[in-house]
Amino acid sequence: MRVLSFLLLILCLLFSHLAPGAGFLTGLGQRSDHYICARKGGTCNFSPCPLFTRVEGTCYGGKAKCCMR
Repeated sequence: MRVLSFLLLILCLLFSHLAPGAGFLTGLGQRSDHYICARKGGTCNFSPCPLFTRVEGTCYGGKAKCCMR
């Protein structure tokens, strides 16, 4: 019984260290905004969109713009 509780404690400690990295993962069935922008033919830019393109959304969690023709 002591061994089982020890193993459970070790597993809990391992998973608690993995939890901060889970923020980088998207939810099940959801795509990142960067993927959606690229899939629609756009590009992600931190600077203003180039000439003859328009802003069609955001990338990288709202930090960049998705520019499309």
